[in-house]
Amino acid sequence: MYMYLCVKNPHLGEIMDNPLKQYFRRPSLYLKLPSAGNFYKEGSIDLPENKEVPVFPMTAIDEITSKTPDALFNGTAVVDIIKSCVPNIKDPWSIPIMDLDPLLISIRAATNSNEMEVNSMCPSCNEDGKYGVNLIGLLNGLSAGNYDDTFQMDELKFKFKPLTYKQVNDLNLKQFQISQLARSLDDVQDEGQRSTVSQSLVTELNNLATNLISESIEYIATPSSMVSDKNFIIDFLHNCDKKTFEKLKENTVKLREGSQLKPMKIKCVNCGHDYEQSLTINVTDFFD
Repeated sequence: MYMYLCVKNPHLGEIMDNPLKQYFRRPSLYLKLPSAGNFYKEGSIDLPENKEVPVFPMTAIDEITSKTPDALFNGTAVVDIIKSCVPNIKDPWSIPIMDLDPLLISIRAATNSNEMEVNSMCPSCNEDGKYGVNLIGLLNGLSAGNYDDTFQMDELKFKFKPLTYKQVNDLNLKQFQISQLARSLDDVQDEGQRSTVSQSLVTELNNLATNLISESIEYIATPSSMVSDKNFIIDFLHNCDKKTFEKLKENTVKLREGSQLKPMKIKCVNCGHDYEQSLTINVTDFFD
């Protein structure tokens, strides 16, 4: 984390400012968060009046963190790097998901440059090519969904909220565990056991989808009450009709669309074919 260090003078026995602090890294850019600082829990962010947080370049320690397998797998690498490079965010686990990619993009730009090179294979000629990505351009294409309005179906009104990085990370870890179990089915010889495990996986996937929606709902308002208890909401999702469930699922996806990176439009450098490729920002790619 960026901080001003103090050292003790062995001769005077007093605390003095580190004379090297003027050479510490400085902010390379300032980011206006898509969330405008909303949805963070109390004490998790120190938001300047102009709503722009300073972004510092990564350190050598951050580079080591970005290449530590366990930290990458469980999400702590992202947390530690954001703490280091965006010290105004005190608890990165609580970051609303619409701010995550903009923060990672800004850290990448602050560390290296506004341009990032990606490799892509053309689906037409199957040749690899290198293409430049304008990171500030990516930032300009991201926006926050409208979480102020309620979503109404018949007598019920649903108030949504963005997921936090912690919630998304936990859901991703659970999804990974389920996929690992699914791959292990090939090793199960007994048909009865395979059927049991398969049914268990289906149940786990259904529960995962339900939890994703329940975590996105702040409350459900009926004509006579406002329900925010998570257990009641999950119970409702398990027992509502399929049409209602699908509409709620569609609305959660719609709210996240603006904050998701759009596919790159690419013209193949080898054959000229136009195509699109999905784009992700990973801390493993922050150092060229």
